[in-house]
Amino acid sequence: MTEPTGSLRLATLAAELGREWVGDGDFRIEGVAPLESARESELSYVRSSRWAAAAARSRAGALILPEDVDAGGRPAIPSPSPALDFARAVRRVRPPSRPAPGASPAAWVDADATVDPSASLGPGTVVGAGSRVGARTILHANVTIYGNVEIGEDCEIHSGVVVREDTKIGKRVCLEPGVLIGGDGFGYIHDEEGRFEKVPQVGRVVIEDDVEIGAGSTVDRATLSETRIRRGAKIDNLVQIAHNCDVGEGAVIAAQSGLSGSTVVGPGAIIMAQAGSAGHLRVGARAFVGARAGLHRDVPDGARVWGSPQMEERAWHRAVVALARLPGALRRLRAVERKLGLRGASGQVSQTSEPQAPADAAAPERSGAQGQPPGSGSS
Repeated sequence: MTEPTGSLRLATLAAELGREWVGDGDFRIEGVAPLESARESELSYVRSSRWAAAAARSRAGALILPEDVDAGGRPAIPSPSPALDFARAVRRVRPPSRPAPGASPAAWVDADATVDPSASLGPGTVVGAGSRVGARTILHANVTIYGNVEIGEDCEIHSGVVVREDTKIGKRVCLEPGVLIGGDGFGYIHDEEGRFEKVPQVGRVVIEDDVEIGAGSTVDRATLSETRIRRGAKIDNLVQIAHNCDVGEGAVIAAQSGLSGSTVVGPGAIIMAQAGSAGHLRVGARAFVGARAGLHRDVPDGARVWGSPQMEERAWHRAVVALARLPGALRRLRAVERKLGLRGASGQVSQTSEPQAPADAAAPERSGAQGQPPGSGSS
C-alpha cells in the first residue's frame, strides 16, 4: 500500500527491516527522536536493558528495543540489534535531501573536464581540466576539484572541500566540510648550508569505495607513490593522515588523531581520539589504540594499547592504578625514613646514607695490637 507523505506505518518499517512487530502495526511514524524528547507520534529506540527505565518514562509513540525489554503496551519492533535497526529506520523516515542534477550557473567546469549529467554541482564549485565526476555525485557549494581528479558514483563532497590534482576517489565516498585531500606531505631535507629544502611531493592520494572523512581532516599526497585510504575506512573530524600512509579496510580513526608518514593501519583497526603515531609504524589488523596514546613502535594484530608511550592494556591499567596509589606510598615511605633517622623533622632527607645506631647501643670491641683478647689491658 502507498504510505501517506510524511508518515510511515510501523508494520511497513518492520517488514523493511526484516523484523516482527508487536502492538498496533498501523501506528503512523511521523518522526524520530531520543527517548527523553520523543513525542507520541515519534519513534525512538532503547539501546539495551540499561535504558528500560528511561523507556518506561518516555512519551515516544513507538519503540525499537531489545527483545528482552518490555514495550509497556506501545507499538514496538523487538530487535537483536536495536541501534543498527534504528539507524536504518532514521534513514527511511528522514531520507536526506539532495539537490537537483546539473551544475549551478555559478559553478565553473573546465572544458576538458567530464561531469555526468546526473551529478549536482553547487554555486562556486570548480572542476579542473581532465577531472571526471561520476553519476549522482553531489559537489556542494564552493568545492574545488583540481585537474586530473577522478570521483566515482554516488559521492557527496561537502562545502569547502579541496581535492588536489591526480587524486582518485571511489564510489559512495563522503567528504565532510573543509576536508583537504592531496596537500603536499611534510617533507624537508637540509641543504649544504643546513637550511631546509623542500622535498617535492609528486605522489597522489587514492580513496577507495565507501570511505567517510570528517570535517577539517587532511590526507597528504605521497612523496613518490600513493597515500591510500582503503574501502570502508571511517575517519573522524580533524584527523591528519601524512604522506605515504596506508589506512586499512574498515579501519576507524577518531577525532584529533595524527598518523606520521608511512604509517600502516591494518584492516579493522580502531584508533581512538587524540592518538598519534611516529612514522614508519604498523598498527595491526583489528588492533585497538586507546585515546591519547602515543605510538613509538608497531602494534601487533589484535593488540590493545593505551598510554604514551604505548603500553599493553592490562599493564597500562596496572600502571594507572599504581599512579593513583603513589601519594599514599610516598607518605608511608617518609614516615619510615623519619623513624630510621633518614629524614629530619623539617622533612629534609639526611645526608647520611646509613641509619644511625641507637645511642645506648654498645660499640663492638676491637682486638688489641698485640693480639690480646678483647677487654684485656696492657701491663
